[in-house]
Amino acid sequence: MMRAAAIGSLLVALSATAGVAERNLIPTLENQPDVCPNQPPEPEWMQNIDVRESHKRLLIQQIYRAQSMQRIVEAQGCECPTRYPPWEAAEGVFVENFAASEYWDIVEATSEYRRQANDLRREAMPICEAAGNW
Repeated sequence: MMRAAAIGSLLVALSATAGVAERNLIPTLENQPDVCPNQPPEPEWMQNIDVRESHKRLLIQQIYRAQSMQRIVEAQGCECPTRYPPWEAAEGVFVENFAASEYWDIVEATSEYRRQANDLRREAMPICEAAGNW
């Protein structure tokens, strides 16, 4: 009988702990970055893009990310303006090369820019960590 009571108490304690942990996992609506708090926001048109066109937004985000990693590696520095410049250069690449592209061409280009950014990330990460911007 004591054993059953002990097991019951343990189950109550564990379920209460799980409930607290679950409540701590609720995402917040704030989107404050950990580094470089003055990052330029995405252009408004990208934030309001129709869901059927969201693949274009993903491509521009990956172009921006790849350009960012490239700048860090080239400059061997990770100041906030180097890592997070205005979005115009990424938008320009998109407009010039992909604005009229078909869906699968954009998906393929997104994968390529993601690979490029990930490759450059290996070099950029230690530079940014040393600067406190990772």
